[in-house]
Amino acid sequence: MAICYTDPMIQDIEPRQFYVEYHGLAPRPEDTIFMYEGDAVYVRRVGDDMVFPKFYEFGRKLESLEAQQIRFRYLFSVDEERFFIPDIHNTGVLQVPHGYETKRENMYRVAKPRYLAFAGITALQLYQWYSAHKYCGRCGAETGHSDTERAILCPHCGYIEYPKISPVVIVAVINGDSLLVTQYKGRAIGNRYALVAGFGEIGESLEDTVRREVFEETGIHVRNLHYYKSQPWGFSSSLLSGFFCELDGDPKITVDENELSVAIWLPRQEIPVADSDIALTTEMMELFRTGKAPL
Repeated sequence: MAICYTDPMIQDIEPRQFYVEYHGLAPRPEDTIFMYEGDAVYVRRVGDDMVFPKFYEFGRKLESLEAQQIRFRYLFSVDEERFFIPDIHNTGVLQVPHGYETKRENMYRVAKPRYLAFAGITALQLYQWYSAHKYCGRCGAETGHSDTERAILCPHCGYIEYPKISPVVIVAVINGDSLLVTQYKGRAIGNRYALVAGFGEIGESLEDTVRREVFEETGIHVRNLHYYKSQPWGFSSSLLSGFFCELDGDPKITVDENELSVAIWLPRQEIPVADSDIALTTEMMELFRTGKAPL
């Protein structure tokens, strides 16, 4: 039976629709342009909302910008709103419109409107991918872009590179009325806990990743794996897959001190009530706390 959770995660932008298909489009005046300085994006506040530059705010026609070697790369659309970044191969300098300042990626966790938070972190993921492939990894030549699909194309050797998405598992291990919770080394904040999580390795199924990550981080064995749901997570260019499972055998925890500062069995009544959040981890912990977990 499907489990419903009412608090939306970052990708839950309904009734708006996300269109990720690539098109070789040029920006229109009302289109949104994500501009970056390192990994920080230019944004301004209007009341409680964040606003990103529109193409018309640059005050110049597309032909004029292209004449100075300033072009734009289409990313995706949300409903009729289209999003672009300056092309990574630009040699001209695009001036930031007045009133915008840089903010780090963590702002997307609380930013409004919510669909722009999702658009922003997804754009950052694509921007980082484009930036990392300005030059061909095979021959070192400056790359170009396919005319028909989202792919980096080397004009010298023909090498094609597609966006990479890393598989990650999020694991809620249940032991009766307790949940296995963790805090990562160097990132512990009060009583805020996480679940066991980790990247899939070459040759592994997601289920094998669950078993390996739980054992490596805590020394625990698990059984009765139950897939819950997935979440695109642009913060780490990942696709998260959430699993609930049960303890198999000895509950004694052996903490991997290279990864974690804390790993404990936390009784249901001691799990902190979730604040408004965007993450699959928080949703899964809240399901267990409220007795709605699928196991």
